[in-house]
Formats: sequence, structure tokens, C-alpha cells
Amino acid sequence: MHIDSFSQHFAVIQDPRQSAKITYPLFDVLFLTVCATIAGMDGWEDIEDFGEAHLDWLQSKGLFREGLPVHDTIARVVSSVEPSQFQDCFLKWMQAVSASSEGELIAIDGKVLRGSYNREDRKSTIHMVSAFATANGVVMGQVKTQEKSNEITAIPELLKLLDVSGCLVSIDAMGCQTDIASQIVKQGGDYLLAVKGNQENLAKVVQKALAPVSQKNHTSTIGQGHGRVEAHEYHVLPATDIAAELPVWEGLKTIGVAIGYRLDSTGKESLDYRYYISSAELTPERFADAVRGHWEIESRLHWVLDVTMNEDACQIYRGNAAEVLAGVRHMALNMLRLETGKKASIRRKQKMAAMNSAYLEQVILAGINRLGKN
Repeated sequence: MHIDSFSQHFAVIQDPRQSAKITYPLFDVLFLTVCATIAGMDGWEDIEDFGEAHLDWLQSKGLFREGLPVHDTIARVVSSVEPSQFQDCFLKWMQAVSASSEGELIAIDGKVLRGSYNREDRKSTIHMVSAFATANGVVMGQVKTQEKSNEITAIPELLKLLDVSGCLVSIDAMGCQTDIASQIVKQGGDYLLAVKGNQENLAKVVQKALAPVSQKNHTSTIGQGHGRVEAHEYHVLPATDIAAELPVWEGLKTIGVAIGYRLDSTGKESLDYRYYISSAELTPERFADAVRGHWEIESRLHWVLDVTMNEDACQIYRGNAAEVLAGVRHMALNMLRLETGKKASIRRKQKMAAMNSAYLEQVILAGINRLGKN
């Protein structure tokens, strides 16, 4: 494995410690933390134990020449890392290994780290707003916000970091803001924004226009599972007739509605209407794919982080550790997904990486090898 290829992106992170007192290099500790996270470790003691088990392998790569630090030292070093520097390295790495394709869907949504609060202030829990490329299931970037409501300010900051040119960016109703729509268009992308009551005039105009929508402009799906039957219809209309009423929404070209019908095992029925606006000219089929694709950020990212990588159960909050480790988990998940040699679940890949350093190296190389392809 070429550590140099990996370190070219992450070795530039500044070490805040006094150089004369450094026994364990910052890069060594960060690399250990990433490897341990790939292997399913989710606490400081777990990371130390993983390092002890794989010390020969790590030292064969030129790391930890003075031996392995104890978990308290690992915690202190990782907690001192400046999150913005780690984020910058993460973004440059992702831009190098995963070039966006024309029309790719990038879903943006926030997630709370439930165990990240300071034990003296339960309101200090942080939120991470992430950008998720649905085509290959990787995180393109993330930023932290202290409160759910601050996603409105976090989304523009995240967009500034991303190359969305030629992509369709989907955001839920929290991000349905004129400034955000304009920013996406100015950066060369298209937006697909969910419409709710937070934009009252927009919601009224869109709902009125779609009320008599023609059946020829729709696509539908029917599914059954978990004791219920679900049916979905997706309707779109050109925004030509209402564009004059909505001049503040830059580049508006399409409006759409996703209608969901559900019949559960008790016989209870429900009908749900979700409205959208977009700067792209969407067919019913592409609109349906994008609406369904947006929710993959819940099932393929947030759910995996919680259930497979135990993010919500993680009680680490010291210093910058919660934010840095959130980025490490995203990085680990990306590499596990980029490794396609084994057809296995993320959890099984983690177990194989924990038991077999050769497979761990294969996972890491899956990301590094992309450097030469993009």
C-alpha cells in the first residue's frame, strides 16, 4: 500500500502540539483512527486495541516506530485536530477519487449526532449537514451546525465547497430558500427543492397549478412489504405559466408532485402529497427517480451510520472529537463502498477488515487507486 498516496491529502493537517514533545506523529494517529473505523471500532479503547492487534502491519508501513499510544493519548490527539482542516482534506480527497457525472443526483440533508453533547449541557448536541452522491453512495462533504434551524446557513457553506456543475441537487423543505436556489444555479447545477408552508406563496401557487394535472404527465409505482401496500404517482408540469408569479426563484423550469398512497395491515389508509420545484427540465421518470433518490441519504447514509457504525451510540464529545470522528466515519464508509471486490454488506466488510489486514489494505487501496483514474 502506498502510504504516500494517502498522506498527500491528509499529512498537511497541522499538529497543534509542541514539536519537541511529539512522540506519536499526528498522521500516524489519524491513519490508525481511520483504519480502526473502517474495521468497525467506535471508541478510544477500541482504536487502541485495534492498533495493538495490527501493530506489525502498521509498523511495516513505517508508522508508530516508537510503539502505539494508549487510548487517552489517541483521544487527546484526535480531539485537538482542527475540524476545518480535516474537512478541507476530506473534500480534496473526494474530489480526486469521485468525479461527478452529468446529471448526477446529490442529496443534501442534516443528521444529529445524538451522543455528541457535553454532559453538562444536553443542548450542545451537534448536527452534520452532508452531501451524498446517490449514484455511488459516497459522502461528498459535510459541515457542522449547532442547531437544526441553522441548516439554512450551513447548506450554502457546504455548497461552496462542492463542485455541483451538471448535477441535480435535492434538498428538503428546510433548504427551500431563494438564495440557496440561486447559489446552485450560479455554481452550474440544478436544484430540486421540496415545497412546504415555510414558503407560503410558493406553496399556494404550485399546489394550484398542479391540482388539475393531466394523467399523461405522470409515472407510477406500486410496492408491497412489511405488511403494507404502497403506491406512488409522480406528476410534472413545465413552470412556464407560473414563472411570472415566482420571479425570485432563479431558473425555475419544472414543478412536480409526488403522491403517496399507503394501506397498512390494519386497513388504515393514508394519502400524502409532496410538492417540488426544479430548475431542470424534468420528465416524470427523472422526477420520480430524483425524489426516490433523495431519500437514499436516509437509508444508505444516516441509517448505516446509526445501525452499522453506531454513530448515535457514540458518547465521544471531547474537544473537536465528535466533529472529526463524524468525518472519519464518512471517510471510512466511502472507502468501504468504493471497494467492490467483495460483494458483501458494510458490516461484513468491516468484520473482514478487522480480522484481515490484507483486506483492510484492499479497502484503503480502493480509494487510493481512484486517484489515478480521475
